[in-house]
Amino acid sequence: MKDKTKNFVWISFDLGVQGDYESLYRWLDAHDAKECGESLAGLWYEHRGNLLENLKQELGETLEVNGKTRIYVIRKESGKMKGRFIFGRRSRPPWSGLALKQDEGEDEDYGT
Repeated sequence: MKDKTKNFVWISFDLGVQGDYESLYRWLDAHDAKECGESLAGLWYEHRGNLLENLKQELGETLEVNGKTRIYVIRKESGKMKGRFIFGRRSRPPWSGLALKQDEGEDEDYGT
């Protein structure tokens, strides 16, 4: 059987208002995760095989996953920092549209 590998990962999570935070927090505590800001934890994760597949399977068995569950994993792979959702997907950020953009000039051809 293949030896275990240990990777450092950051896990960003949003489980929704009624999400299973207690199970997730228990899992994070069991893995000696460090708090890294609101809804962000860092930890060393030991696994066999594919890191993301193992994390998804283990977390899927640990907590109640529903349509509002979003878990994003950041890790170093092949010398590059990479991130991917293992549950859920990207949504529109709350800061979208708030930056003041410079006027791009006059608009033309409206209503002609």
